[in-house]
Amino acid sequence: MAKLTLKQIKEEIQNKSIQETIDYLLQLQSCGSTVGKLLEKYYKIQEKHNKEIERLQNMLTFENRARQEGFSFIAGVDEAGRGPLAGPVVAAAVILPEGLLIEGINDSKKLSEAKREALYDVILEKADSYGIAAVDEKSIDEINILNATKKAMTEAISQLKPAPDCILLDAVQLENVAAKQVPIIKGDSLSMNIAAASILAKVTRDRIIKEYDSKYPEYGFAVHKGYGTPQHISAIKKLGLCPIHRVSFINKAWLCQ
Repeated sequence: MAKLTLKQIKEEIQNKSIQETIDYLLQLQSCGSTVGKLLEKYYKIQEKHNKEIERLQNMLTFENRARQEGFSFIAGVDEAGRGPLAGPVVAAAVILPEGLLIEGINDSKKLSEAKREALYDVILEKADSYGIAAVDEKSIDEINILNATKKAMTEAISQLKPAPDCILLDAVQLENVAAKQVPIIKGDSLSMNIAAASILAKVTRDRIIKEYDSKYPEYGFAVHKGYGTPQHISAIKKLGLCPIHRVSFINKAWLCQ
């Protein structure tokens, strides 16, 4: 085999899988090509990839257990926006195909905005079914944030077709839901379906808040997403409340400080 330049080798491997690339480089090395550094690089890539696959397989533990118990339509449910001073709480429900591994998926809070946006599209494409629901700030003030969160979750679940027979969710118990519920503490890091739901909910809520930012730019919603940051609190003290603020969340005592 004629020796190839590094450029030619990189062109040759650009469309190969990790294992195919390693096999190809080993073949070149056996023929005398100096590819040791490139081979070392791909061994490290392979090791990182294998660890990611192991992490993702562990995130199917609760889904696999539910299937072993006889359930067929297993949904993950999660919310975004329980803590902010403004805007809606958003919930999502997702049923992913059995055994599907989506590389990079995790609790939405552990991901960059760009990564969440990319995974959002993948989840919508791959999911067997999904539902997304929002409950606005006025309803939050009327029924409190816990009940508003449950309402959003219940509405998101109602959009799933077929209806789930098992629901994995992050430590919330829902009323008036026929499916078996499995509460999982920190479930958005431990369950593939809950993680998918957390990403759909977070991306959807962030998009809603960005739209509000164009309507109320002086509050900086695009930056803090409605959370009680110093910038946001300062804007409230200076400007007062706007129509999307949760009045029940605003502590008049610290506003006067």
